[in-house]
Amino acid sequence: MAHQITPDQDNSYLEIGRFLDSESYDRDKKKIHFENVVLDLVQTKQGNVVVGEIKKTSKAEESAKLQLAFYLYRLRESGITSEGVLLFPQERKRIKVDLTPELEEKIKNVIEDIKRIIALPSSPPPRKIKFCTNCAYREFCWA
Repeated sequence: MAHQITPDQDNSYLEIGRFLDSESYDRDKKKIHFENVVLDLVQTKQGNVVVGEIKKTSKAEESAKLQLAFYLYRLRESGITSEGVLLFPQERKRIKVDLTPELEEKIKNVIEDIKRIIALPSSPPPRKIKFCTNCAYREFCWA
């Protein structure tokens, strides 16, 4: 994490996520560390690598899709072609994610924005958004 800032590891939502991750999809390989990312699970289906990202709820589906697309992008950069699937075990929902050229361009733009923010001499002022309530970084922004 940039500037060694990490989320509150005691955040109840992170704990729920860890529990869901440990209790779901027992037959699959889980917690694969690859460079600076941790893949929730990896499967091989018909010779294809499928990366799964486990989430508690689909409320933040778009950000979960971007997270998984980033993982697929990093794997592709390393020569590994893979497919993605968002998994919502409590909802019994699966959403396939393909790294399309449009999504790859969006990922590249987000990476550039992040690099720009990291290079700033100080943090930008916080902006309250709907995700702040459950965010594990909340105390960092609003303390």
